[in-house]
Amino acid sequence: MTMQEKINELLSLREKARLGGGQDKIDKQHAKGKYSARERLLMFLDEGSFEEFDMFLTHRCVDFGLENDHPLGDGVITGYGTVNGRLVYVYSQDFTVFGGSLSETVAQKINKVQDQAMKVGAPLIGFNDSGGARIQEGVASLAGYSSIFQRNVLASGVVPQISVIFGPCAGGAVYSPALTDFIMMAKNTSYMFVTGPKVVKTVTNEDVTTEDLGGASVHARKSGVAHFAVNTEEEGIALLRELISYLPSNNMEEPPYVPTNDPINRLEDSLNSIIPDNPNLPYDVKNVIGAIVDDGKFLEIQSSFAQNLVIGFARMNGMTIGIVANQPKYLAGVLDINSSRKGGRFIRFCDAFNIPLLTLVDVPGFLPGTGQEYGGLIVHGAKLLYAYAESTVPKVTIILRKDYGGAYCVMSPKTLRGDINYAWPSAEIAVMGGSGAAEILYGSQMKKIENDAERKAFLDAKVEDYREKFANPYVAAKRGFLDDVIEPRNTRFRVIRAFESLKNKRQENPAKKHDNLPM
Repeated sequence: MTMQEKINELLSLREKARLGGGQDKIDKQHAKGKYSARERLLMFLDEGSFEEFDMFLTHRCVDFGLENDHPLGDGVITGYGTVNGRLVYVYSQDFTVFGGSLSETVAQKINKVQDQAMKVGAPLIGFNDSGGARIQEGVASLAGYSSIFQRNVLASGVVPQISVIFGPCAGGAVYSPALTDFIMMAKNTSYMFVTGPKVVKTVTNEDVTTEDLGGASVHARKSGVAHFAVNTEEEGIALLRELISYLPSNNMEEPPYVPTNDPINRLEDSLNSIIPDNPNLPYDVKNVIGAIVDDGKFLEIQSSFAQNLVIGFARMNGMTIGIVANQPKYLAGVLDINSSRKGGRFIRFCDAFNIPLLTLVDVPGFLPGTGQEYGGLIVHGAKLLYAYAESTVPKVTIILRKDYGGAYCVMSPKTLRGDINYAWPSAEIAVMGGSGAAEILYGSQMKKIENDAERKAFLDAKVEDYREKFANPYVAAKRGFLDDVIEPRNTRFRVIRAFESLKNKRQENPAKKHDNLPM
């Protein structure tokens, strides 16, 4: 063969590999409202930046007729490219090739990009669209999953890992996404579960649809497994690119800096009146966040799950920060099992990747009830506390209103190594609310008052007395538990200055093999 003939052969093989399982199967993907594995990568990565690995790798199975069918590249497309000019490693499972099932060689391809991402310190993004383990390969396929899981664990906290579920992901396959930092799902076309509807029916006699068992809405609202649920793949890929813009490439880098024209000293007068005079009335903490961050932009994480706690990324004076905020608009902002899990994992992610933390506090306590206690509230609440206590990134806390009891101890106080703690004048910092405290402190005296009106007047007076003595920020400020009481409209300026003062913070935890986080 001449060189030109060899080149023509190469080009022909490349064209064949790019078609995966064939144009007819790609058309079926499109008919379901799904893109092909290659189309997803080309949409996600900067134009012309994709460099593919192992385009000609084929499976090694010689049983069940597969010895006569060797699609080039097997069931996954792998390689690297850039997003807004920054290097990322990617893999995209190809449903047109044996349903995207995982073979020994598919695992080998994924392992390669996992290893490369770790070696060079770049994020790893996986697009999942697979029928699961390739049954024809038996234990070799299962071993392939384990090899992926092992690398997920080793990469955790070293490079950001993001799983995008744009199709089926079931059985053992779900554990790789579960080990990564963020999971995105597409509504109506993706699902995740350990056991499917048929197994559920056999074992528990429950009738449940695929969507109700493991659809995007279920995992975004009920289980908290999905961090994002999008309506279309285009929407998801745009959101994915935005998410990456906030993250450093690895744990040795600082987060990206994005210049802003939003003035540091911008005053936000609306914040001076955002807290209702009645302490029992709600407000939306997202309005506080929007008022103080650069250009009002806030990327919320798990927006539909445990809505009593708000988490997400924003920038202040161009610097990426993670925000954790109690939400008085939902369950009065109490902490419970789900919000503690949600907040704890987000805080640990930020700490692993050098992202400073801003905590906005308005919390009346932990949610009472047998459901919470039987569900392990003690251990789950400790996860949130633990995350704050072990984190060494800059931490700024602002108490907006209520900060009561055990919840005070959890929400990044000075004694959990909070670096700079401020409070608004509306802050109420105490062991409990005035009404509960007065009933405990003066209960015996109240029993002696027979007249209902007099008893109420006595209680109201004692509640007010308690609030004046304890439920205000100045008691905490006098004891050094607050660094200052600030005017709400100055919050943006004070927070930015606080973070700037902490840029060179150096703090290390004691040497250990690893911690023993409450599970």
